[in-house]
Amino acid sequence: MKVRKAIIPAAGLGTRLLPNTKSIPKEMLPLVDKPVIQYIVEEAVSAGVEQILIITNRGKSPIENYFDYAPDLEERLREDGKTKEADTIRRVADMADVFFLRQKETKGLGHAVWRAKSFVGDEPFGILLGDDIMLGQKPVLKQLVEAAEANDCSAVAIHKVPDELIVKYSSVKLEEQRGDRVYRISDMNEKPTLDEKLSDYAILGRYVLTPAIFDILEHTAPGRNNEIQLTDGMKELVRHERMVGVDFEGRRYDTGNLKGYLESIIDFALQNEEAGPWLRQFIIDKAEMLRDSDQWPVVND
Repeated sequence: MKVRKAIIPAAGLGTRLLPNTKSIPKEMLPLVDKPVIQYIVEEAVSAGVEQILIITNRGKSPIENYFDYAPDLEERLREDGKTKEADTIRRVADMADVFFLRQKETKGLGHAVWRAKSFVGDEPFGILLGDDIMLGQKPVLKQLVEAAEANDCSAVAIHKVPDELIVKYSSVKLEEQRGDRVYRISDMNEKPTLDEKLSDYAILGRYVLTPAIFDILEHTAPGRNNEIQLTDGMKELVRHERMVGVDFEGRRYDTGNLKGYLESIIDFALQNEEAGPWLRQFIIDKAEMLRDSDQWPVVND
């Protein structure tokens, strides 16, 4: 079971980060020294993916431009002696074969994935949500690929979450353990109430699915928010095929909301060679100032 292709759904409107996302796709917001979506593409590549399809909409052309060559810019940089910068932007375009497809209508994650049917063909494939960044010693998608290969079936990333979050995600019912941190999934539901939740484990942002999901999604009726939900399609898939959940090792950042985005900026900046030492001291100094003062810093609008 070789996973060569992956889909990155990136057609969302980014309403939780307005007004930033009025003219800039949320996936292109900077995370220290590169945009959010580059981290996601890099994760896919590090998991062995060779071809990536990014599902966009009419407002996401900056993503297409970012993964394209920029010969005029490269030439200018090299003329100015900025070879390192020129090489950096060329490497971005050469990371993988990146293709683009517009969703055209906002009909939900399940519809966005279904649109990739002709790209995927009859192969297993990965899905990486466009605003979820996963940080781990081993790439989270790679953890899923290994579990999918070992069990010859679909695999999804799961993690235990508190009640206030389980109602926002997809709850899964777990059966016997199939390996280290790997469990068979027998059922799931989308954004359950606390009475409806199947466990404290939620599906979070990464999937490896078999192509059987496409015929199911084609006949899946709209669910919550009158959208075609990927969870509803996978719920049907587990009735016909095995599926495992991987309690992944790593940290997830939801960069689609303000708190998650700011948290990711701080953590990633602390790991940056240039900015990290300065930021550590800045945080220490700021904490001292806040501890000794009743006044918050004032930022003028």
